[in-house]
Amino acid sequence: MTRTDEDPPEWAKERAREAMAVEEATAEEESADADRIPDVPAEAVDEAERLTRLARRADEDAAAAFYRERRDELVASHGYVPRLREDDDTLVLYPDEWMEDGTVQLDRIETTDRAVEVSLSGPGDADRYREVAAYNEAVADAIAESRADVHADTARSFAAFMSNHYVRAVDDATPEIRAEFREEYLPRNGWPTDEQLAVVDESLAVIEAVAADVDGPAERTDGDA
Repeated sequence: MTRTDEDPPEWAKERAREAMAVEEATAEEESADADRIPDVPAEAVDEAERLTRLARRADEDAAAAFYRERRDELVASHGYVPRLREDDDTLVLYPDEWMEDGTVQLDRIETTDRAVEVSLSGPGDADRYREVAAYNEAVADAIAESRADVHADTARSFAAFMSNHYVRAVDDATPEIRAEFREEYLPRNGWPTDEQLAVVDESLAVIEAVAADVDGPAERTDGDA
């Protein structure tokens, strides 16, 4: 077939198709960025809340400062600044370009949707903590009565970890939470023996098995405060 002047060569058509594909991909990315309000990921907000609560519960000033520093660094990595609004006990994350000398500059706020607010004292929080902590302690006590001391010692550490760090039942731990306990919390905060560390996975399995026979706290959905 003879190509006319109005019919571009195949290589030119391919270049045009590639250029159009790049433009469409760029447009989709820009649209996604525009729709991402606020800019800080949800998982970072959850972690900032967790670290704030840990700082509040810390018995030592150094530990509280450590948790706050970790929170501030996490939030800053996403271009945000954390603040506590004391009048309604709320953690607020502001885009750092809104701030100057630690104060929000109202004239820099283009849309309030970019800020993030997390209540730190929702209804029932204290009751929920007491309920979960009592259950976790009951599981640890049951293990102490029926299993080896090495498992009982780890159960007590795990009960404290789940209650204070996550306000969750010991048998409601995700694989990631178990890994955090096994690799970070227990070695640093549990004063474990070598035997404990050697059988920690077995101890975690014992905890789950024993917990199945202990009446647990009321179910809580992900959307509960």
